[in-house]
Amino acid sequence: MKSLDDLSADLKFTTAKAGAERTVTFLPEPPRAQRHYTVISVDDHIVEPPDTFEGRVPHKLADRAPKVVETDDGGQTWIYDGQSLPNVGFNAVVGRPVSEYGFEPARFDEMRRGAWDIHERIKDMDLNGIYASLNFPSFLPGFAGQRLQLATKDRELALASVRAWNDWHHEVWAGTYPDRIIGCQLPWLLDPELGAAMIRENAERGFRAVTFSENPAMLGLPTIHSGYWEPMVAACAETGTVINLHIGSSGSAPSTTDDAPPDVQGVLFFAYAISAAVDWLYSGLPTRHPELKICLSEGGIGWVAGLLDRLDHMLSYHQMYGTWNALGETLSPSEVLQRNFWFCAVEDQSSFCQHERIGTDHILLEADYPHCDSTWPNTQRVIHEEIGHLPPEVIRKFTWENASRLYGHPVPENVQRDPDAF
Repeated sequence: MKSLDDLSADLKFTTAKAGAERTVTFLPEPPRAQRHYTVISVDDHIVEPPDTFEGRVPHKLADRAPKVVETDDGGQTWIYDGQSLPNVGFNAVVGRPVSEYGFEPARFDEMRRGAWDIHERIKDMDLNGIYASLNFPSFLPGFAGQRLQLATKDRELALASVRAWNDWHHEVWAGTYPDRIIGCQLPWLLDPELGAAMIRENAERGFRAVTFSENPAMLGLPTIHSGYWEPMVAACAETGTVINLHIGSSGSAPSTTDDAPPDVQGVLFFAYAISAAVDWLYSGLPTRHPELKICLSEGGIGWVAGLLDRLDHMLSYHQMYGTWNALGETLSPSEVLQRNFWFCAVEDQSSFCQHERIGTDHILLEADYPHCDSTWPNTQRVIHEEIGHLPPEVIRKFTWENASRLYGHPVPENVQRDPDAF
């Protein structure tokens, strides 16, 4: 296991130049992609702009709320309650050569503007042929909002900052283009009853998802087996709010040994999705809340069929262990996995042929803009090469229908028929 904070502090994690030797190169503007399909990407990311928290926290807390400042060496960093939380370069590398991908802290003018400007984001979605997108937070809040809550001991400041982020997302990021952006909120992790109330409040104002931790215990929070999270999970089930478990949302990446090269973490990054799926499945949460929707964001789909086979093999162990029988669930573990979980693919070309085993209605696509794994500006081409041979009704499900149904995000009929209509 490797801490993502430790990785981000290692400027030698890639071969990109750091410090005074660093260069910033923007590639030529790409042409508008040929559109084969209407597409909803269920995993993209935000780099919060400098004014995210301005005017959205109480005046008495404003001085300690997150703000961007210039550093003595000509850089920029976020300051939160006296701590520096820089923008990590990996957060926004689209439009840059791979040779410059690295963890070196980045200025806003060193990123493609679509990373942090909603109007430019929509333009980049148009270039890439993405109709709608669900966006996760950056390194600043943490994938589950944990950094805003655990980096300060002032709970009032933490709560105000989480509420401010959600208000900004609702008013500006998703609110400016509600037909193009699917609202995804930060959860309040430090009080499950208040967290549940916030999920209900946010559902009423249009949020369709919450980004949560795949394993909160790795953040120093209660486990999902503890019962602590029951009120929040119940609120999600009642409101139809999708729980998104993004890779890395437990604050770490899987590794083998402390001295393993970075390639090991890169290859194994998807492994936490398997662990999260099994952990949440046997927590009993999907059984107690059969309407619960759990999406494993950026986890891939290549492992799902094998896990289903393993779950069916484990049926013979249920009497010995007693865990599944004690839940009183009438379905098997594999059936619950196929009922309550959704799976996301970036590039899983050898796995789409298993869609019937995985669950054709539970596979989603993602572009991962503006991260290093992103297929931007070639997402349409990549999708066409990987699934273009499948039946049209299956392609429609993968490209937009499954996401539209899961997140309750309608697609206009003219856009359904014609991907060039937007």
